[in-house]
Amino acid sequence: MAISFDQALGVHEQALQARVKRAEVLANNLANADTPGYKARDVDFQAMMQQAHEKVSGLQMSRTDDAHMDTSAGGSDSELLYRTPHQPSVDGNTVDAQQEQSRFMRNAMDYQASFQFLSSKFSGLTKALKGE
Repeated sequence: MAISFDQALGVHEQALQARVKRAEVLANNLANADTPGYKARDVDFQAMMQQAHEKVSGLQMSRTDDAHMDTSAGGSDSELLYRTPHQPSVDGNTVDAQQEQSRFMRNAMDYQASFQFLSSKFSGLTKALKGE
């Protein structure tokens, strides 16, 4: 019987990829904290996980006509949203460095949790293959 990694791993692989993408976006925000006019961005993690769940469960939307929008394009800027600032600066920059650092650290902890879930899945698969 063939093992499907997509079904065996669930959404943990996509969660890990989404965390990596969010870390890149948050790091970009921190790098541009002093850039005049820069607008802070973030990913819509729930939308990314919903898309991953649909992919894993097989309940994806399908294009029945060429004029329909392609909803399967992952990794695009469609998941990126602009953040509403609590207190924008005079130069138009909406990055709050302390909040970005907090979000970055929270994302790093969530990444570790996702990685541990994925690692435990692989450990379970290895034990099943060995017959333990």
